[in-house]
Amino acid sequence: MDKIDLKKRFKELYRASTREFCEIHVPTLTYLKVDGAGDPNSAAAYREAITWLYGVSYAVKFAAKALGQDYVVPPLEALWWADDPGSFVRREKETWRWTVMIPAPDIVTDAMFEAAAAKIGAKLGPRPVSLRFEPYAEGRSLQILHIGRYDDEGPTLARLHHEVMPGRGVTFNGPHHEIYLSDPRKTEAAKLRTILRQPIR
Repeated sequence: MDKIDLKKRFKELYRASTREFCEIHVPTLTYLKVDGAGDPNSAAAYREAITWLYGVSYAVKFAAKALGQDYVVPPLEALWWADDPGSFVRREKETWRWTVMIPAPDIVTDAMFEAAAAKIGAKLGPRPVSLRFEPYAEGRSLQILHIGRYDDEGPTLARLHHEVMPGRGVTFNGPHHEIYLSDPRKTEAAKLRTILRQPIR
């Protein structure tokens, strides 16, 4: 059984220069999502959202495998936004709002998602109100690969906001997007690999 691997199918979405922002076109993909707000390091809702996302993602994967269609669960991703985009440069995490999400291949159906959510709910209790399975379109975007601690992203984002985007004559067209290519439980903070993406227009 060949596994579907979105990282291989959409290589350009998971690779980027570590020095310069590159422009890409992001196709519409379907994601499992949960919304929340506050500092991800201390908000209980953030930990709960991650637990649910991985639980449902793997339950869907196993359901697909039972039907003869296996796939690799892709990396965790998150959308981040705030009333003042500068709060990301200043790392004012208590003001942040977020959507954590994991993509799924097009073999996954709404019925498979609902069945998986019910299965995980039997273990974890009531599901997050915002848990959903839906398409997300970003289109034209700029992205770069950040290597290092999450809290060291500030200077790169400042360059994006104040130099790169004005220099290209573009502006924000959606939330800041991060793709976590490394597992922070197993990777030294200085070696974490994170795609930083900004939809533009």
